[in-house]
Amino acid sequence: MSFKLGVMGIDHGHIFGMLANMQAQGCTCAQWWTSGPAVTEAKFVETFPDLEKVSDYRVILDDPDVKMVLISAIPVDRAALAIAAMEAGKDVMVDKPGCTTLEQLAAIREVQARTGRIWTVNFSERFEVPAVAVAERLVAEGAIGRVIQTVGLGPHKQNLKTRPEWFFETEKFGGILCDIGSHQIDQFLHFTGSTTATVAHALVENTTMPDRPGFQDFGEMVLRSAQGHGYVRVDWFTPNGLPTWGDGRLFLQGTEGFIELRKYTDIGQPHRTNNLYLVNGCENRHIDCTAEPLPYFPRLVADVENRTETAVGQAHTFTVMELAIAAQAKAMGAGA
Repeated sequence: MSFKLGVMGIDHGHIFGMLANMQAQGCTCAQWWTSGPAVTEAKFVETFPDLEKVSDYRVILDDPDVKMVLISAIPVDRAALAIAAMEAGKDVMVDKPGCTTLEQLAAIREVQARTGRIWTVNFSERFEVPAVAVAERLVAEGAIGRVIQTVGLGPHKQNLKTRPEWFFETEKFGGILCDIGSHQIDQFLHFTGSTTATVAHALVENTTMPDRPGFQDFGEMVLRSAQGHGYVRVDWFTPNGLPTWGDGRLFLQGTEGFIELRKYTDIGQPHRTNNLYLVNGCENRHIDCTAEPLPYFPRLVADVENRTETAVGQAHTFTVMELAIAAQAKAMGAGA
């Protein structure tokens, strides 16, 4: 099973993984559009030289062969583009955050329900990490019992020389908890089996850039559901000595053991990715997960063809973004 894709917005580098992983499933893509100068454009053209840039995204939406549109535009613009795509009969994969306000989310919900299209947010810290796929399998097998608490750490390098102006404006990127915090909310809900949660605590700060008042370099939140508890810390403090963009980690505390994922590196030794550490009643080991296949993309292709929800539930995606927006609002004083 394969089909034709279109790309609307390449403002964030996540578009590379989104498109490449779908192409690896046999999907094709002929055209892309972006609203203005994007810092990713030179690399995008070099990576995907056979794609044609179009000046109007309606050219993509008018193509009857395009079944899914990939969107990695400026975060504040993603909702309107996704709505336009769904109204045109296209399924949508959008970079996180899928939207930045509750009003945008409500509009997306209405259009998705009315059109029956797929609106999926590519939470790449779960969907594009083999170590997480192994953790999912181990949890499903009962290796650590029932997951009752998660700790998600999402540190990032600032890489200021490559950051566009919108990166520093809260209303455009959505805020640190809405943006990169949404990854961690997704994982909390998924691994605890929660269909909803409350934000018990949320905080954001700008400690390093007083000249950029719209920027946030630190955020944390505490999540609570009937199934478990979660702590999230996200920041832009990663030093240049780290061999990658961030030492992203996920801790899963179960009733009969625990798992730690060191996704992108393992500090203090030669650089290696996709590390899983498992401890339970009979095991204490490290698992190299680099060869584990990623299930999200083949399942999503099947979902487009079969109109199913095997890759990720639509309700789950809506709930993640609702909580991310609520956490951001709580941290900034709205509804605190």
